[in-house]
Amino acid sequence: MKALLDVGLLSGPFVIAVYAVAAIAVLLLLFVRPGPRWRRSHWLVAALLAAIVGAAIGVGLTWLLSDTLDLFGAELTVVVRVWIALGFAGFGIAIASFWRATWKRVIASILAIVLFAGTTAMTVNIDFGQYPTVRNALGLSAYAGDVLPLVATPDPATRPTIATWTAPAGMPTQGSVGMVTIPATKSGFHAREAVVYLPPAALTANPPKLPVLIMLSGQPGSPDAPLQAAKLRQSLDAYAAAHQGLAPIVVSPDQLSAPDVNPMCVDSPLGNSATYLTVDVPAWISANLPVLPGPHYWGIGGYSQGGTCSIQLGAAHPELFGAILDASGEEFPKIGDAQTTIDKGFGGDAAKYAAAYPAAIMAAHAPYSDMFAVFGVGGDDSAYMPGIKTLYADAQAAGMTATYLESPGSAHDATTWAYVFKQGLGLIADHWGLNR
Repeated sequence: MKALLDVGLLSGPFVIAVYAVAAIAVLLLLFVRPGPRWRRSHWLVAALLAAIVGAAIGVGLTWLLSDTLDLFGAELTVVVRVWIALGFAGFGIAIASFWRATWKRVIASILAIVLFAGTTAMTVNIDFGQYPTVRNALGLSAYAGDVLPLVATPDPATRPTIATWTAPAGMPTQGSVGMVTIPATKSGFHAREAVVYLPPAALTANPPKLPVLIMLSGQPGSPDAPLQAAKLRQSLDAYAAAHQGLAPIVVSPDQLSAPDVNPMCVDSPLGNSATYLTVDVPAWISANLPVLPGPHYWGIGGYSQGGTCSIQLGAAHPELFGAILDASGEEFPKIGDAQTTIDKGFGGDAAKYAAAYPAAIMAAHAPYSDMFAVFGVGGDDSAYMPGIKTLYADAQAAGMTATYLESPGSAHDATTWAYVFKQGLGLIADHWGLNR
């Protein structure tokens, strides 16, 4: 079962096999008549017309749902649009096969529709990189059952500092990841289990106290997504390998409560997400992990919706955080149009919503004396790039030490987030002195 759950959905033998089967299915549908009442030439003409109509419907639905209604919250790339059109072209051929068909052809056509839908969904997923494995697609954590190896340490007075740290013999070569429950003592927020990364240095018998990054997924998403889908774990291990096992401790809590919910990292009827992230989570971190005191050595980051949260909460709480890592975040929180957002998230109070804009938060707390911020976006992400550039400029104007990153040739997808997280991690970790 574990092997099945860990089948890769972004590359590998399974992906190749699905594409091969789908290609064979298209050829069979095209060149094998649905039944004896069809002439071969007539069927080819009908199939091609059905494919054209299907592709046109796919293009139209993409325009309506994405470009007009903005149901996905992200601009679809050319690759995704082409594959949606191809998928609907396949649907058209399969549906046309029902006419004057044998019962075997009807069954085969139904199976082909399922196959084409799966192939199209898989291709969209490859472009976005949201679900790396079957386990992720089913909403199961990649780290389910992994216990965090919290090491009993001597009295803090005997700890080495980052400056005096020397990697001991036998130190693990990679960090460790586990799941923990962070109680919502103050907020009452219904959070899923959090995921924690401990770098190699934190796994030794006498670790130094380290900086901590709170990292948030997009929406839909889960706490393991920053470390797995956005490949932050690989970036952390690579940084640690180059710096004697030193890297930030990363805590990835649940700011959503469920994949289909967006509390916008504020306290509202949708859940007290803000209090959970700024009171309950920091309290648990301080009590359970070998971390340096904030705010200088504490950071918050995330991608997409999590990126929006990071600039909201980081800017609003300079007493907690001294670093922000915003990958493809929105310019301001939203769930649908402005009025829907105001009604559901802010009790109908438009002024309260306006005050929750990151630009307004930064203006209210300016000037910042010790805030290091990294903003990143995909070079092809025309929907999110203007907002990120605006936030970057607002951060500079508010006195933050800010950096702008652009992932070449990618859009609102995991390729961008992996790039921004890797580059941003290096900048923030160096800022904290982990490169010594």
